[in-house]
Amino acid sequence: MSTIKDLFVTPIYQAKLENIDPAELEQSCLVIAEDDMAGQDWCETHAFPGYTSYASLTDLPWRFPIFKDIVTTLDAHVAKFAKSLHFDLGDRALVLEDIWINILPEGGIHTAHIHPHSVISGTTYVAMPEGTSAIKFEDPRLAMMMAAPPRIADAPDHLRPFVYLQPQVGDVLLWESWLRHEVPMNMAEDERISVSFNYKWA
Repeated sequence: MSTIKDLFVTPIYQAKLENIDPAELEQSCLVIAEDDMAGQDWCETHAFPGYTSYASLTDLPWRFPIFKDIVTTLDAHVAKFAKSLHFDLGDRALVLEDIWINILPEGGIHTAHIHPHSVISGTTYVAMPEGTSAIKFEDPRLAMMMAAPPRIADAPDHLRPFVYLQPQVGDVLLWESWLRHEVPMNMAEDERISVSFNYKWA
């Protein structure tokens, strides 16, 4: 008799972002992007495709009530995810570190990266036109699979080196910040809009 255990799992949390009007959020993101000249300049200087407020606006929840509402909702989801991860937070808490807008046009790509110095990261999806790119997660053990054969085409997700998730408008995804991820090229003609965020242990 033999047994196989799945050890060192990499959980991804997915839920709906409640009490947020998707149309209002999309319009808010577009207005902010149009008015944020510093952000536009940063994107142009750094050859960033589309727009991000990451380097220019650090106070979205203070400036725009809808982002304050988003943070309130995210706090509850992050607390639930942290509990499922069995974190021992002691007398400290997971609190929002930053939140920013991403607008990715046709042909735009966001290369593989992690979010250092944070504990939980995530994204909520504002506009996902048909044909737009999924989010791609990388097995954190990949660099150590030196001589491993490739997986068969129908291998289950927990054994794949890369997993693609295709969220819908209104979804929120959470993951531990060390997990490497990327957004492949947006093949849709319309813009892919999302709001990303980090939570730190404070």
